[in-house]
Amino acid sequence: MEYIPLFFDLKDRSILLVGGGEVALRKARLLTRAGAKVEVVALAVDPELSELVVASGGSVEVGEYHPVQLKGKVLVVAATDNDMLNRRISVDAKNASVQVNVVDSPELCTFIFPAIVDRSPIVIGISSAGKAPVLARNLRAKLETLIPQSYSQLGTLVGRFRKQVQAKFSHINGRRAFWESVFEGPVAEKVYAGQLDEAERLLAQQIEQSDGQQPTGEVYLVGAGPGDPELLTFKALRLMQQADVVLYDALVSAEVLDLCRRDADLIFVGKRRSNHALAQEDINQLLVDLAKQGKRVVRLKGGDPFIFGRGGEELETLHEQGVPFQVVPGITAASACSSYAGIPLTHRDYAQSVRFVTGQLKSRKNALDFNELAVENQTLVFYMGLHTLPDIVSGLVGAGKDSATPIAIVSKGTCKDQQVLTGTLANIVERQNLAQLPGPALLIVGEVVKLQEKLAWFGEQAAVELPEYIEAVA
Repeated sequence: MEYIPLFFDLKDRSILLVGGGEVALRKARLLTRAGAKVEVVALAVDPELSELVVASGGSVEVGEYHPVQLKGKVLVVAATDNDMLNRRISVDAKNASVQVNVVDSPELCTFIFPAIVDRSPIVIGISSAGKAPVLARNLRAKLETLIPQSYSQLGTLVGRFRKQVQAKFSHINGRRAFWESVFEGPVAEKVYAGQLDEAERLLAQQIEQSDGQQPTGEVYLVGAGPGDPELLTFKALRLMQQADVVLYDALVSAEVLDLCRRDADLIFVGKRRSNHALAQEDINQLLVDLAKQGKRVVRLKGGDPFIFGRGGEELETLHEQGVPFQVVPGITAASACSSYAGIPLTHRDYAQSVRFVTGQLKSRKNALDFNELAVENQTLVFYMGLHTLPDIVSGLVGAGKDSATPIAIVSKGTCKDQQVLTGTLANIVERQNLAQLPGPALLIVGEVVKLQEKLAWFGEQAAVELPEYIEAVA
């Protein structure tokens, strides 16, 4: 983030605007709409600009810029076509600790103007950090078509009742739940229909009838998918935006986590090999405790929570404790990683079935039934199998699987740094020892891996370079 978005209260504040042309006029329109007192300085001033500024309580000075004019100003905007003058204004403003914007010169600015979607009191600012203003304006145009003008009336209406709701609900969770019911219920619908008096009546009635008690908590077991945030479901994103608390595991990508509500409490409860942040029993109990505090809790799991995610164990505890819950499926790693790697899990010529297998078992003493896995015309996908790769290979070959069977390791699948290493059961262990692809990784075993080079499409996957003698036996 190159700039942090901030909203300034400029009502009755003094702003210096250097420039008198069309660009200065556009900036003056924006500043005066925000209630600022604009002082224009220029050798020549557009009549429309002069009229606008004077009518809004500002002033116009026809003449040259001088640094003394910065005194008492909270902002200065340089909107001239004189590059040397713009640079001078920038230096003077910074020396005087006055925030400065030089139009179309972000390197001279301490703040920039965003593209704005105005539904006052709801205002959305869109910035490209000065690098692609046309792209920001295009995004603004799209948002303008998606956000009804009536959001302005809705924001104004609820603003009038904000203090009454604060008095009614002592707990922030209660206030938040109340307002969400307003925005998703008949009050909002009346505003959208233009029935403002009826909307106000319904809102006052809803406040009066509320008991002011803390709402009942709930747990949402949400599949975060394999890493690419664009693979989230709409429902997952909606619940992530509503959560008071998010418990997330080690397989949830930073890009996905960044889509959670900004003021939600984020608690890492992940499990890495031989390093568990919390025991599973402690996670189960934490979900119960948080929900009983009236909080909406998102349990965010990589992939799908019901495929090797221990989601069922967590829900059993919630059920026993009487905690309400919902489950949101996610795209499991096998499906997503194979697709992004260009490996179809089934194919009429190569595989008529697919099996998902965990490479780690609840008890290390238990062993996979490799005789059952080593059948023909089947694709095997091993989750969490990177560290047991030699055991998996020897088990399959020992059960009769041809050592020439293709196998792929998909590392960090669907993420920007995804890598794919292919080989056969005969050489994949040695190839991985040289390549050292990091986890999380998925193993795909079967004839469908032959299609990987032909069907790979995702990004510019990093080439896995190995010595020539290894390539020769591939």
